[in-house]
Amino acid sequence: MRILVVGGGGREHALCWAIAASPLTSKLFCAPGNAGIAEEAECVAIAAEDVEGLTRFSVEQKIDFVVVGPEAPLVLGLVDRLAAAGIKAFGPTAAAAALEGSKGFMKDLCAQHGIPTAAYARFTEPGPAKAYVAGHALPVVVKADGLAAGKGVVIAETLAEAMAAIDSMMGDRVFGEAGAALVIEEFMAGEELSFFALVDGKTALPLISAQDHKRAGDGDTGPNTGGMGAYSPAPVATAVLEAEIMGSIIQPTVTAMAAAGRPFKGVLYAGLMLTKAGPKLLEYNTRFGDPETQPMCLRLMSDLLPALLASADGALDKFQLRWQPKAALTVVMAAEGYPGAYKKGTEIRGLEAVADMAEVKVFHAGTRRAADGRLLAEGGRVLGVSALGQDVAEARERAYRAVDAIDWPEGFCRRDIGWRAIAR
Repeated sequence: MRILVVGGGGREHALCWAIAASPLTSKLFCAPGNAGIAEEAECVAIAAEDVEGLTRFSVEQKIDFVVVGPEAPLVLGLVDRLAAAGIKAFGPTAAAAALEGSKGFMKDLCAQHGIPTAAYARFTEPGPAKAYVAGHALPVVVKADGLAAGKGVVIAETLAEAMAAIDSMMGDRVFGEAGAALVIEEFMAGEELSFFALVDGKTALPLISAQDHKRAGDGDTGPNTGGMGAYSPAPVATAVLEAEIMGSIIQPTVTAMAAAGRPFKGVLYAGLMLTKAGPKLLEYNTRFGDPETQPMCLRLMSDLLPALLASADGALDKFQLRWQPKAALTVVMAAEGYPGAYKKGTEIRGLEAVADMAEVKVFHAGTRRAADGRLLAEGGRVLGVSALGQDVAEARERAYRAVDAIDWPEGFCRRDIGWRAIAR
């Protein structure tokens, strides 16, 4: 098959790495890709949000299957556009991607179908939002309704912080039109868990558990980010908990979406809070997680491509995947200053030494090659240094040994990825 992967981050590098290994793949493209993806696929200079450009390329190149990585092209209707052109794709339609594209839509769906989540209210004007917050217990969570690249959430500890978040999102539009509407919800205490399921419109197939680290600093301090590292499996995700999540959250969502005329196909990524009252839904993403996909792909023993095809074809009811019993862990190396302003174009050295390390794989996110062949940092999150081990502790030791071999003075990482699993 001729395959196109859409996106250019660490998630897409992991997907390309897995898909390139499939005997079903005869030619692999990635748009736009990055310096690491270029070692697995032919990179094409088309932006992930360029729906028409991607559709035109797919038709011209006789692409058999498109795998959409990021959320933006899904919300923009890339899968719908490809279907109209007769091209099969992995991912939800625009109508189904509203689960991620509108936090308000997701919360309303949960309320209507009894899916456990935090209490909330929706607002389109700053005045009523501020009045609501003023009468609400603190801390409170302020969320931009639309897509904000993982950054549109503020956990406000004080009333002043909540008011500033409302002004910033709704008044200053720091997230553009994503902040035209807000969801304000109760703060839920507990441990976070990332839970993934492949969905084919009716059947949901649970994938392995993973745990992300959202805050920029050690000890879960500092601002929220797109994710500073992840590991799999998450010891907290027992078989009993998985069955509860599937029964009370994932399957009811799949059934509700089908009943609403928005059948969901693709990967449903539930960000969960494990509260004293049981698991509750924080948010849905309608695509693979980044960085969770990196350790998940390291642990996958089955061919990924048939699973993605089965999702698109509505054939997951007869499907199973095999996973490594080993643990995997990813440490994100980010540009100094991320998630705020950061410098682009700094040089990264030392990856050759890492390439020879056993059970280690470096997935590229924000990288590009200079004309003279030097590897340059181009984004906020730049590398996903990943490793396998008999347990999380061994995987972490290998990953940090690789991190320490990389020469990039302008980069930083958290030094405590996997701390919860190791503490257990």
